[in-house]
Amino acid sequence: MLRVLCLVALVILGGCATAPRQISNVCAVFNQRDGWMDNWQTAAERASREYGVPVPILMATIYTESGFRPYARPPRQKILWVIPWKRPSSAYGYAQALDGTWQRYQRETGRWGASRTSFADSVRFVAWYHHKTAMRHGVSKNDAYNLYLAYHSGHDGYGRGTWRRSAVAMKGARRMQEIANRYAAQLRSCRGYN
Repeated sequence: MLRVLCLVALVILGGCATAPRQISNVCAVFNQRDGWMDNWQTAAERASREYGVPVPILMATIYTESGFRPYARPPRQKILWVIPWKRPSSAYGYAQALDGTWQRYQRETGRWGASRTSFADSVRFVAWYHHKTAMRHGVSKNDAYNLYLAYHSGHDGYGRGTWRRSAVAMKGARRMQEIANRYAAQLRSCRGYN
């Protein structure tokens, strides 16, 4: 009996810690995570209503940042091309939020128990961050390209235009724009999507 309980616990915990298998279609992402686990669609819609950022942009940000992997981190740097070393940043979780930015989010919102490995907390963080970008820099909440540039470069870096010297940032912004457009079209055909 103990073995059966342990096996059931491992299956449940393993299911909570895995990324959706089909991430190129947002309807499939929502369907894969429905039911007894966190309802991702509800969490994304709630964050969208709270901060005014469209669901396709929220979902495209998480897709671009982590591929919907809850424990995503930047790859370790290598010494002599083989010896693992430190990571280039403290980015972690679905939203790839940095330690300091996540702490600022917790402080400003009072969500002290928020976790970067929780989809609901992460999608709310992304919405909060994009809302801050809109307020600080006048970027439209529908402008996936510039929202991503600010997300990648940070608010100060975006204001200074550091992204202009970063092919990685511009490539990520183009990718996010494409994903947001595709997700927006897909959401119009999702069954049960309002």
